[in-house]
Amino acid sequence: MVSAGLHCAAFASHRPRVLFAPDMKPTPQKMRPALPACCLALCLVLACAGASAQPAADVETLEAAAKRGDVAALFTLAEKYKRGDEVARDIPRSNLLYCKAAARGNVDALLELGLIHASGREMMANEGVGALLINMAAERGSERAKEILPYISRGVGSAVPACLSEEIAIAAQTAAAAVPAVRKDIELMVQQWAPQYAIDPNLVMALISVESQFDATAVSPKNAQGLMQLIPATAERFGVTNAFNPVQNLKGGLAYLRWLMAYFKGEVPLVLAAYNAGEMAVERYRGIPPYSETRNYVKQITSVYKNTTHPYLAEIVAPSPVFAQMKR
Repeated sequence: MVSAGLHCAAFASHRPRVLFAPDMKPTPQKMRPALPACCLALCLVLACAGASAQPAADVETLEAAAKRGDVAALFTLAEKYKRGDEVARDIPRSNLLYCKAAARGNVDALLELGLIHASGREMMANEGVGALLINMAAERGSERAKEILPYISRGVGSAVPACLSEEIAIAAQTAAAAVPAVRKDIELMVQQWAPQYAIDPNLVMALISVESQFDATAVSPKNAQGLMQLIPATAERFGVTNAFNPVQNLKGGLAYLRWLMAYFKGEVPLVLAAYNAGEMAVERYRGIPPYSETRNYVKQITSVYKNTTHPYLAEIVAPSPVFAQMKR
């Protein structure tokens, strides 16, 4: 069967052809009567339209898949609602679908969500939140986001949108049944790597339990990321290029713990407080800072890990200059 595309091309190129014999004068080929101009035009329109038509996406199927949390369906629907493609244009719904897809790991959706917040697409513009999300997309490998980075801030001090936090919580609940198996895998990694950084594996497991509940995709409202909840500055400081890679994140967190152990001479409560609030905060307050989050954090971990001191490698870094003045 000849395709509509070929019919279209045939109509477009329809013209008399002349045939030659070696010893004869050129003789015009017999031709069928020409089609009236109106019929020819109609054929061209119908044939060419049929050649370029594509099967319409089944929106109902996409909606059903999106309700199940299918990431590809969420992103495709978000695109459709943004453009009004086979559905009524609905920007707020599109924004929400991008957020749901981003929360489930779609980097393109995360970048789009950043652009939405930066530009204020059917919402109050917030350049800080937009920059934070675009940075997160770049860290997760988006080349488009990386191209934007030179023109934006790091989004420091901004929090991820509420919709993203809520979706992450829902996704975490859905994945709760898989935690025992995941925890076992992470425990094996910790047993392998922690001794190489001179850190007690039991301390690391207690810290991960509080930091991320063993979720390698966890993101806090302050943009701490991955198993050991590294903020971008700490990840960069210890050579982590992808905070959502479990091995990279673990090694970065271990390197930071090793550094803190030397800086605070193995005093576990001070090390934990610094891991949560930063070493400068511990130095400023000459001990555990009076932040309820930090105090609860230290209390949670030390309720599981009972050792108050830990061996350290003095050659890693000189102790804090105010260590002697600290309350322990």
